[in-house]
This record gives sequence, structure tokens and C-alpha cells, in this order.
Amino acid sequence: MDTYVAVLAVFGVVVLLTAWVPMLFKELPLSLPIFCVALGAAVFAIPGIPGVPPNPQDHLKITERFTELIVIVALTGAGLKLDRPLAWANSRLTWRLLVVGMPLTIAAIAFLGSWLLGLGLASALLLGAALAPTDPVLASDVQVGAPGEGKEDEVRFTLTAEAGFNDGLSFPFVNLAIALAIAAQSGEPWFVRWLTVDVFSKLAVGVGVGWLIGRSLAWLTFRLPNRAQLSRTADGFVALGITAICYGVTEMAGGYGFLAVFVAALAFRSVERHHEYHERLHDFSEQFERLLMMVLLVVFGGSISAGGLIAEISWPMVLFALATIFVARPLVGWISLMGSPASAAERAVIAFFGIRGVGSAYYLAYALGIASFESPERLWNAVGLVVLISVVLHGATVTPVMRYLDRRRRRPA
Repeated sequence: MDTYVAVLAVFGVVVLLTAWVPMLFKELPLSLPIFCVALGAAVFAIPGIPGVPPNPQDHLKITERFTELIVIVALTGAGLKLDRPLAWANSRLTWRLLVVGMPLTIAAIAFLGSWLLGLGLASALLLGAALAPTDPVLASDVQVGAPGEGKEDEVRFTLTAEAGFNDGLSFPFVNLAIALAIAAQSGEPWFVRWLTVDVFSKLAVGVGVGWLIGRSLAWLTFRLPNRAQLSRTADGFVALGITAICYGVTEMAGGYGFLAVFVAALAFRSVERHHEYHERLHDFSEQFERLLMMVLLVVFGGSISAGGLIAEISWPMVLFALATIFVARPLVGWISLMGSPASAAERAVIAFFGIRGVGSAYYLAYALGIASFESPERLWNAVGLVVLISVVLHGATVTPVMRYLDRRRRRPA
């Protein structure tokens, strides 16, 4: 059997299911990611299936680039869908999760990795930095609706804004793990360069370039003379151009592209907040993201069933994954939201839905491609197991939990 023809046929099935499956699962406690992982596990488990069983450690650069593309497309969509401005006064829950919650989550997961998995400092920190961010791809079911749709309650707004920012803000901690791993072999000093370059410089460049490009492209889209406005094309794929320009320019300028893409989407939306073209751009981003996500999760399922991704499962590994999902994020999230005006139910939902996914795979592939870390297979096993549990658990609970919260919110006081 020709491998190309078989892959093409499977891809066609995936494309059709991308549109069909969400309608089937709309009323069920299931999600598209659960179906994709199950489909991939089933397909790659077939004896004699053409192709190579996928394992991310064997294809680090492909894993890095593919997950990178999915994340930046998702970040653009997340920024475009936020109807209200992301200011301190109306986003305090988000800033609490970013400033307090994320560093504490990284520290908690790193401690669990060291204690339960026996990892050294650099590997444990890398594991914490990779698993701490809320994934902007798989968290779409708990995010706000399309631009102007009105589904922007406090829980959805907070989780959307958090997912948009924390993928970029996790980068300094990933680079810290890389610096520690390199210093352990070379003995070179690392702290000053990490603080000045990886923290201050790259964060500033990411925010600055993202804001500048977002505002500039919005001016070309909405403020040029009517005949020259980019919005008159009504083409949704312009969103992909905005994403690629912003990410590429920021990375060439030495900044964090993930952060810049989300900031650019926020800045772009702020110029003409209520223009109907935002919906067209968001719809294209969402469809493209969903297609890429399905392909990746099918491969992820194949990595589990045929690629040996979580082959080395032990009780310490299981305890680590369960503690990460049920203790580290919920507990830290609850602590960081203490004293906020949100109700106890809202704080519980925000703390619980710290979904892990595509971003975790990107950070791990990125770091392992730069520096030598101990037990890379153990790191992939841990990340793979946490992502698998998160996909199943959060995917099965998101629909009933969000509906319960919506019903509770509509009750008269």
C-alpha cells in the first residue's frame, strides 16, 4: 500500500470529521479532542498500518514546528474574540493567575517532578514550565464566544485571557531550565544573561512589537480610504497573515513570538472593536486551528498506541500526573484567587480548568532540541500522561460544568 495515498485518505477523513464531530458531541459530555485521540490510537494500532509509529522524541524539530504553528494560530483567535479591553480594572482575576498562580504552579510541578520522578533541577523546572500554562488550543470549550457573540462572563473571560498570555510568559522559565542544563555541563555563568535577555528584553520586545504590528495592521485594515481598506476583501485568511508577520518579525527582533501574537490580536481588535470583519478573521482562525489540532491529536493517539509515548508508566508517574491535575493547578489557582469578588463556584471552575495540551509538547520539544536534559523519555512520558488525562477529564466535564455555572448565574438573587 502506498503510504502517501493512505495518509491522504486518512487526512480526508479527519477534515470531514473536523466539521461533523462537534455537532454530534454538542449535547454530550464528550469533546472533539477525546475523539481525535481515540481515533489516532485506533488507527495506528491496526497491524501493518503504513508509516512510522510517531514518537515526538524521534522527531523533535517536526514536533516543535507543528505545535508552534497551532499555538500561534490559537493565540490569534483568542485575542480576536475578547470583546472587552484587557485592562487591570476588569481583568484582575487574569492577572492574579498570571502573576501569582503561574510561578507557583511551575514551582509545585517542579517539586512533584523532583520528588516523585527523581528529576534533577533543570529537568524538573522544564517539566514545570511546560505543564504550567493553560493551553489556548484545547481550552477553547471554556473560552469566550466569537467576537460580538456576548458569551463573555467572568469565568470564560479569565480563562481566555490567561491562556493567551501564559504561553508567552512561561518562556522565561523554559529558558531558565535550558540555562541551568547548559551551565551544568559548561560551568558558564548564566544568571545575568537570563535575567536581562530572557526575562526583561524578550518580554519587552514581545509586548512592544506585538502592539506595534497589531495597531499598524489594524490601521491598514480599517483606517485607509474606503477603497483601500483590507477589511473590504472580507477574506478570513488575512488572520493567518497577521499571525505569521507578527510572529516572524518578533522572533527576528529577539522577542517572544507567542506573547507578541496575542498582544497583536488584542491591539488589532482595539482599533475597531465592533467591526464585523473581526468575526470573519476569528472564524477562519478557529477553523484552521481546529483542523491542525485534529491532525496533531490523531498523531498523539498514535504515539500512545504505537509510538511508545507513555510506555514507561509507573505508580510514581501516575501519582505525578494526578497530583499535577487535581492538586497543583486547582490548589494554586484557588489560592491566587482568594479575596477576589468572584463567587466560590466561579473560583473553583477557573482553578480546575487548567487544561494542558499542545503548548506543553511545544516547550518540551523546543528545550530538548537546544540543551541536553536527563531522562528525556521520562519527560515525554510525564507530559504525555498529563495531557491524556487532561484531554479526557476536562473534555468530559467542560459541557456539564459550564452549563451548571450558566444556570447558576441566571438564577435570581
